[in-house]
Amino acid sequence: MKFYIYLLFVVALSQPVNASKYDKQLETLIDQSWEYSMSRSPQASSYHGNKKFDGQLNNNSSTYQKETAQGYQNLLGKLKEIKRSQLTTENKINYDMSKAMLTNSIADIHFNEFQIPIQAEGSFHVDLASMSSYMSFNSNQDYKNYLSRLKQIPRVFEQHIANMRDGLKTGMTQPHVVIKHYPEFIEKYISNTPENSLFYKPFKALPKAIDTKIAKQYQKQAIEIINSEVTPAYKQFKRFMEEEYIPGAKKGISAYSYPNGKAYYQQQIKEYTTLNLTPKEIHDIGWKEVKRIKSEMVEIIKQVEYKGTFAEFLEFLRTDKQFYATSAEDLLKQASYIAKQMDGKLPSLFQKLPRQPYTVNPVPEQIAANYTTGRYVSAPINSTRPGQYWVNTHSLNKRPLYNLEALTFHESVPGHHLQAALNAELENLPKFRRYNYISAFGEGWGLYCEKLAKEVGFYKDPYSDFGRLTYEMWRAMRLVVDTGMHAFGMSRDEAIILMKNNTALSTHNIQTEIDRYISWPAQALSYKLGEIKIWELRAKAEKELGEKFDIRSFHDALLANGSVPLNVLEQMIDKYIQDL
Repeated sequence: MKFYIYLLFVVALSQPVNASKYDKQLETLIDQSWEYSMSRSPQASSYHGNKKFDGQLNNNSSTYQKETAQGYQNLLGKLKEIKRSQLTTENKINYDMSKAMLTNSIADIHFNEFQIPIQAEGSFHVDLASMSSYMSFNSNQDYKNYLSRLKQIPRVFEQHIANMRDGLKTGMTQPHVVIKHYPEFIEKYISNTPENSLFYKPFKALPKAIDTKIAKQYQKQAIEIINSEVTPAYKQFKRFMEEEYIPGAKKGISAYSYPNGKAYYQQQIKEYTTLNLTPKEIHDIGWKEVKRIKSEMVEIIKQVEYKGTFAEFLEFLRTDKQFYATSAEDLLKQASYIAKQMDGKLPSLFQKLPRQPYTVNPVPEQIAANYTTGRYVSAPINSTRPGQYWVNTHSLNKRPLYNLEALTFHESVPGHHLQAALNAELENLPKFRRYNYISAFGEGWGLYCEKLAKEVGFYKDPYSDFGRLTYEMWRAMRLVVDTGMHAFGMSRDEAIILMKNNTALSTHNIQTEIDRYISWPAQALSYKLGEIKIWELRAKAEKELGEKFDIRSFHDALLANGSVPLNVLEQMIDKYIQDL
């Protein structure tokens, strides 16, 4: 159920001591593991800029999945033969992270996650339609590779449908309530005019290097394949969802209702948070944070001299027209302006800044209706495309401007873009770490950056500052409702009401978010838990370093090793403090 691939960053934690034979064994094994994972996922390989498998789509059959798990198990066995105690400091981190990644990959397949290749807001049918965005189209071979992939689309659909049918038999399905929109969702990718299809986009303007006669042949082939292969596959998938999957999907929403669901949810908690916490511990942390944040929200209500209740103030924010953009262009312009203003503040927060630019774009129309408020989409360092900060312009009356500062700082700078672009420049560590995304680190950083912006002069408007707090409350409420729905019997309606009573998010946003948590267990826990750890580490550095504390060098140290588990991040900051 993982659909989002991001780029992250790494630099050596310390100068290596003399490498042992075990270090060399580990480095060889790490290279083997990377090559194996890319060979098993050609689409991921292309995303990371490797053209080796550009003519292939992923094999999604259950047999292939189990073979892949066995391959990871073999690599894990070889890893355990290496004496960790004999490794350099940096390779101990590589060892631990390799072990965690292999273990998580094996567990995901063991729990049959491949039987659920769809979520409330994303799916393999979306991934296929967007694959041209990360492929290159400069040569004849590039176009041949893409045409080859188009021909394989029916096979991909058949494999996923077969897996989903197996899930129907065992109860390993998405809950009925979060996928009722799927027929309409799939329909957005079906065009009876091939030239208007997203799959035809690379053929609209071929480069001059392609001979005109050959270019026309490619265009003709694309039209034929879209007509005879791609469109029928999407229509078949729509019929399957309407006639079999949605009627047969499980009615319960909890992860505990999956086969071996309690163990599955605990494994997902570990995978996404990197912490050994129980659902109850996380649930309690959430309520503690909710209480703290709400007290700060009440102070702002007093500041603006609003006379009504907390609930009435939230309704005022949700409904008053002054808080909403009048057009998609206006919303994008305001987001762009905020991002550009933050660009000018970055030198006061960081010593090292990335070279790669970013742009501000709307969430693609086909997915916007059920998509989150915004997202960052990264790009390889040598790509011709920039990083992208996506802003959802669908249903403008559900996209309040008082949240826009917090959203922008999380998704663009100093949040995900700065983090991802710096990572892409660091070439001295293994690829599996450069391209790995640990949610607790990355999302914790993004949430930390929302509040960090206040220190450099943003949120001057108290309503925008309330928007920042409502975003922080949103992430705290995730700890409550994710664990509540998946482990403690909380209903979808109860989760929606809790979110509505404690945040100023629009009702539409709340509903799409709750459905996201239902369809993606534990991922939403990573934001707040990661942020809490980062603020803890900053407080520790400020206390122990005193006048020597420098926010710029502290941030550089936080990002120096890229996406790492939270316990590794703590080790890094301890060493940073020790070395100053």
